[in-house]
Amino acid sequence: MPDQRPMPKMVKPPPELAGRFAAVIGDRPTATIRLMFGQPAAFVNGNMTTGLFGSGWFVRLSDAEDAELTAAGGGPFEPMPGRPMRGYTMLPAEMAADEAAAGGWVDRAIAHVQGLPPKK
Repeated sequence: MPDQRPMPKMVKPPPELAGRFAAVIGDRPTATIRLMFGQPAAFVNGNMTTGLFGSGWFVRLSDAEDAELTAAGGGPFEPMPGRPMRGYTMLPAEMAADEAAAGGWVDRAIAHVQGLPPKK
């Protein structure tokens, strides 16, 4: 029987968060912005590296960095409730609101993804 969970509504990110995301990614030429889940996301070598989802900001990290960000208040990235995307962690709201803090995690995400095989 197919999954009967309702699809979550796709809430657009607040303009200030979208602007901060664009500024952070704009300073990182190895990343390109595309839409994923109808939201802005950055890709490096074809791999999704970071993005916005509603009012949140997620990053793709190694297991050790994921544990570090989780200990600092980050949480799982769940585009569908109950179905977290492994390897992706939401920044705590206060980090997502701070361009320098978010940028530091984006740099770590880019470094991690650069070590992955490119996607076609």
